[in-house]
Amino acid sequence: MNTKKKSPIEYVRVLVLAVLGLCMLFPFVWMLATSFKQGVDVYNLSIIPAHPTFGNYLRLLKSSEFPWWFANSFFVGMAVTVSVLFFDSLVGFTLCKYEFRGKQLIFLLIMSTMMVPTEMLVIPWYVMSNQLNWLDSYWGIMFPGLMSGFGTFLMRQFFTGVPNDLLDAGRIDGLNEFYIWSRIAIPLVKPALAALAIFSFIGNWNAFMWPLIVSNKIRMYTLPVGLSFFNGEFQSQWEMVMTGASVATIPVFIVFTIFQRQIIQGIALTGVKG
Repeated sequence: MNTKKKSPIEYVRVLVLAVLGLCMLFPFVWMLATSFKQGVDVYNLSIIPAHPTFGNYLRLLKSSEFPWWFANSFFVGMAVTVSVLFFDSLVGFTLCKYEFRGKQLIFLLIMSTMMVPTEMLVIPWYVMSNQLNWLDSYWGIMFPGLMSGFGTFLMRQFFTGVPNDLLDAGRIDGLNEFYIWSRIAIPLVKPALAALAIFSFIGNWNAFMWPLIVSNKIRMYTLPVGLSFFNGEFQSQWEMVMTGASVATIPVFIVFTIFQRQIIQGIALTGVKG
């Protein structure tokens, strides 16, 4: 039995971390509490609502296009995440395990896309979307994120830890290259896939600028864009803004709760991959 006493500095660390944790949690608690307030109670500094009500949530679902915005964000987030996992892992595997002319140049070009600010790409994206009639469509919202330079780099680094002898054994058994990638290599990099999936889904769930530019119809808005219009739609009724934001956090909370072990493992392994 370990009877070693903690030093005072360790108690101080725990106290500081606890205070910082409460500071980070407070805005979320305030948002959730405000969603149950009504009228002038919104401007009351008390966290506990004086007259709690679920009417804000009913109004949110019945008096706005919120269900459409929620569905749009969920569909776009899931579709882009699946695409990123497929293409980034496939390209990362190819750049890691195969030798061909121009390999390093291709990898360098993919990495260079991470250095270009999104704001510089908005105009060419919009021009292309307009010419191809992708405005006000799911494809128009999704296409910039269907593959990412970060995901390709991440998967390539993780595939370096997959033994080449294991892949060669599959080839000796007569397996084709796609089967080797999907059935042998992919199961060995599941933590990286989990981390990449979470980063991709949350990034697209919270995306604002590009969906705002490419969508003109209200029913094509994603959640962040739709929430930005709540002030005009409900005449600055902050309880509705907080209600919408509270509902918008549910999918992210569920995903993190289910996959928190894979997320932590993937982030930890990302830090040690060279």
